[in-house]
Amino acid sequence: MVVWRHGETEHNAGGIYQGQLDSHLSARGRRQAAAAAARLAERPVARLLSSDLSRAADTADELAALTGLPVEHDARLREIHVGRWQGLAHTEVLARFPQALAALDRGEDPVRGETGERVADVQVRVRAVFEELLPRLGPGETAVVATHGMASRALVADVVGLSARQAWLSLVGLHNCHWAELVEHRTGWRLESWNVGVGPPGPASVSDR
Repeated sequence: MVVWRHGETEHNAGGIYQGQLDSHLSARGRRQAAAAAARLAERPVARLLSSDLSRAADTADELAALTGLPVEHDARLREIHVGRWQGLAHTEVLARFPQALAALDRGEDPVRGETGERVADVQVRVRAVFEELLPRLGPGETAVVATHGMASRALVADVVGLSARQAWLSLVGLHNCHWAELVEHRTGWRLESWNVGVGPPGPASVSDR
């Protein structure tokens, strides 16, 4: 299973918290999606799922155009809701909510933006999609799931048995249009690769969290 973060948006480039705001890809993000899709299309992709938010759906559409697969949209693959942080610059969130960000730095899992979600909430919904998808895959088939930065990390961590704290403190966020690869082993699912992409990742951006 390939867990694929969407391409860059203007919010990413500007250091703005998106959460579940419905942002579109930037011109750079569209180029990233096209390049990544060309690489992923080389695999035996049998299922293509996506968050219903535009930035992920548009990313998935690039792969659909190359493979002929329909995109199965699922709102459960949306990014973590960051409550009152949505639409704010990272610098503003740091100034207004320093205690919450300090808790994140310690590996805690507070409600984002006072009215949003915890990573634990995200794990429940994305893992449900994963479990429903598995019986629909045949031997040797690959599924690609186009989603978001925090949702990707939450799903991968839950599948391989990492706690949210371990994942937060030990895994850097997926870069825009980079992906993780999960493979099924006789003892369970394993993380084969993390932050795979086409070309350099480009300048760092605030994750969707």
